[in-house]
Amino acid sequence: MIAAIGNNYQMIEEDLIRIYPRLFHMAEDGAFASIQARGLLSTSALLDVYGITGNSRIAIEDRRRPEKVTIRRQGLPEVVIRDNKPMSDEQLAKCLQDGLSPADWYRMLNRNTFFWLHRKRLWGLLRAKAYRSSPHTILTIDTASLVAAHRDRIRLSPINSGSTIMSAQPRGNDTFLPILDYPYDERRKTRPVERALVELVVEYHVPDIMSHLIAAHRFSNGELVEILRRQGSTPEDGPQEV
Repeated sequence: MIAAIGNNYQMIEEDLIRIYPRLFHMAEDGAFASIQARGLLSTSALLDVYGITGNSRIAIEDRRRPEKVTIRRQGLPEVVIRDNKPMSDEQLAKCLQDGLSPADWYRMLNRNTFFWLHRKRLWGLLRAKAYRSSPHTILTIDTASLVAAHRDRIRLSPINSGSTIMSAQPRGNDTFLPILDYPYDERRKTRPVERALVELVVEYHVPDIMSHLIAAHRFSNGELVEILRRQGSTPEDGPQEV
C-alpha cells in the first residue's frame, strides 16, 4: 500500500517491487563479458578503473558525447562508453534548476547506473532513430533482489534524465529521490504506469549485478537473441516488446 505522509502519497519498497517487478538495462553490444567480470559500472566508475584523468576525462564526464567513446588501459579490454545523443546543451541549460550547469548535470548522470522500469520505455529507446540500426545488450533484472542489496544507493526519477528531445522537462537536485520520498501516487493519478516512474538508478556501480540478473539478450535487426537466463526463469520473463 502506498504510504500517506502529510498530504502526499509516497512510494514504499513493496509497491515498487509489485508494480515494477523487473528492471531493464541497455548496454553496448559486446559488453556482457565485461559486465560479468566487473559488474555494472557507471561512466565515472569506468573512468576510475581505466585511470582516465585530466582533459580526456572532462571531455567524457562533463560534456555531451555526440558519439561513442572507446577507452583503453594496458591489461584491460577495450570498453565503449555510450553516447548521449538525446541531449542538447542549449535545451538542457533552459530546463536546469537549482543553479546547475550542463556540466553539473552530465557529471550527475555519469555517476549513476540506469534502469528502465517498464518495457515500453526500453523499446522506445531501442526503436529510436539514433539506436535502432545498432545492436545492443539488454539485461533483465530482478527488482526485489536489487532493492534488497542496494536500497541505500537507489534513487528514482520521474523523467528520462538523459534526454532533452521533444519537451525538455525541468530537472535539478531533486530529480533523483530515495524510494520513500518518491511521490508515486500523486503522479499516477494523471499518468500511465510507464510515465508515473521512469528511471531507477544505483549510484556509481552495481558490482554484484549478476546476482540480480534474470536474463541477458542481444538485440539486433529488430530481434532478441538470448545470451543467458537464470535457472528456473521462463522465456517470457525478459524484455519482450509489449
